Order: sequence, then structure tokens, then C-alpha cells
Amino acid sequence: MYSLRLLLSDSYDPWFNLSLESYIFQNMPKNQTILFLWRNQNTVVIGRAQNAWKECNTRRMERDGIKLARRSSGGGAVFHDLGNTCFTFMSTQENHDKKISTKIVLDGLNNIGIQAKISGRNDLVISTKDGERKISGSAYRETSNGVFHHGTLLLHVDINKLTYYLNPDLKKLETKGISSIQSRITNLNTIQPDINHQKICQGLIDAFFKHYKTRTIPETLSMNNVMHIPDFKKQFNKQQDWNWNFGNAPAFTHQLDTRFHWGNVTLHFDIERGIISRSHIFTDSLNPDLLEILAKKLINTPYNTKSIKQCCKQWIEEASTKNKMETYDVCDWLIKSIS
Repeated sequence: MYSLRLLLSDSYDPWFNLSLESYIFQNMPKNQTILFLWRNQNTVVIGRAQNAWKECNTRRMERDGIKLARRSSGGGAVFHDLGNTCFTFMSTQENHDKKISTKIVLDGLNNIGIQAKISGRNDLVISTKDGERKISGSAYRETSNGVFHHGTLLLHVDINKLTYYLNPDLKKLETKGISSIQSRITNLNTIQPDINHQKICQGLIDAFFKHYKTRTIPETLSMNNVMHIPDFKKQFNKQQDWNWNFGNAPAFTHQLDTRFHWGNVTLHFDIERGIISRSHIFTDSLNPDLLEILAKKLINTPYNTKSIKQCCKQWIEEASTKNKMETYDVCDWLIKSIS
């Protein structure tokens, strides 16, 4: 026999929802299948092997309060707001076929009058007057514990924000890892103006119950339900930690160059796990020693605005009065360039 669960999150916090997803998956009993429905507000979610600095505009995100969340599965970067419905299917049943969950999503869309089909390995598309457009992307993960399939459905996502925050600064980054491929997308409200989260969820729930020929009572989960569980709290602390979201990026290099009225400066970084492991400055300044001191100070500094600001502050304080102009110029340029 197998058991069925239907879980709903009442939180829009991406770190909570992704922690909930991981915790539930890691603690499922045998022969259980779960449908988890949730939403995030103003978030960029990146794949496990992606580099946040390459995939999104971290400067705009920090300024506008957009959260970054790294998921445990692969795939590309996506923007979430409340116009996006997230679904997760989890199963510990033996011989579970991940095609089942895709069929349930297609049937759920059909339940509310939307005809979609599979495109490639992970996407769902609909036909429009302009051709096929993507309305859903998915990622899969399989472990010794079971399998999960999670994805998004674009209902009425703010497309302007999507392109704004997933448009990285033109930085000279040389990276390893997975890059996102931006596809032509559309919202489901372009063909069904009254669509909303509740309607799409009901379509998915009905298809889920119909496939398994049984029903179960929905369980609504909130922070109050689970924050007292030590293992969940540990997962949540990891999910919101800078070291997971940013520091877990593959190794990469960043080269900056500019010209000040007092000379040219090129700064080369090697970054490993979000920490500057090597830093070297090239310059035709008449005072290169000053800049070489900064390069040495930057080694072992986390590659984020706050840490580099602190490093620059110490460098300015230690510099002689006659060199203050150069230090202020370089620090202002450096902080703007990496944020």
C-alpha cells in the first residue's frame, strides 16, 4: 500500500519553502507520494551548480530587496513572484516513473481549460498566435531516498522584473558550472485572463487525486508548524546562509579594469566558494605599492559588497594622507563593480 499527502505552504519566503521541500523529502517514509504547492515572493532561484553573479543582477537585487535562493536540483535561474505557482511531486515508491508527475500537471491544466504539451526534457509549452511559448520549467532529483520533480507555472509573473533581475551586469567573469538558457515565455493569463493561484492549484489537486484514485485532506504548513523541529531549523539556517546561496558557486575569475586621471588599474580575482583566493593588481600609477597592499588585503575576503567595503575601509584608514584621493577612487570603483 502507498500513502498520499497534499501539502500547501502559507509562506511566500523562498528559504522556508525550499527548506520545507528538502526536509519533507529527506524524511518521507517508504511508499509515500506527496504533492506540495507553494509560491515565493520577489525571488531569484538558481540551480545547484550555478553562479549567482553570472546568472542575475545581484546589484539590483540587493538594492530592491530581491532574495536569492539556491535549490538542491540542477537547471537554470528563474524569477518568482506571486504570479508564479510552484509544484513539487515527491515519491518514495519503488519504480516510480517521473513521467507520472508531468502527466498530472498536463491533466491539471486541462482541467481548467488549458491545452499544453511537453517540449524538450523539462518544459511545458502552449500554442499562441506567435507560436509556441514556454509556460513551465522543471527540474528533477533522484536519491537513494526517492525522487522529486519540481517546477513552476507562469500565471501572471511580472515579465519586466523577470528580465530585469535575470539580466546580469556585463562583468568579465570566466565561470564554470551551468548557465541558464533564456526561452521565449508567456503567462497563462494571456489565454485565460481570470487564472489565479487557487484555480491552478485546484486543477492540479483534482488531477493528482484522480491519478491515484484516492483523496486526502490538505495540510497547510507554516513557520509556526515546523520551526520547533531541530532538523528543519538546521535546514532553514543552511538555506538562508550566504555560503549556500552565493558561496556555493563554482570557482570563477573576475577581471576589472578602469582608467583614473592618475593612472590605469586592472584588478584580477580568483574566487573559490565565494572567497577571494587570489588577487593581483596591474597599474601604471606612480604609486603602485599602495594598490598592491589592497590586493593582498582582499585575499580571503568574501566576494560580497559588505566584506569588500570593510576591507576598503581598513585600507583607507591605513593609507597616508597624501594618498587618500587614490584610495577613495579605487574603493568607490571596486564596490560598484562587484555589487
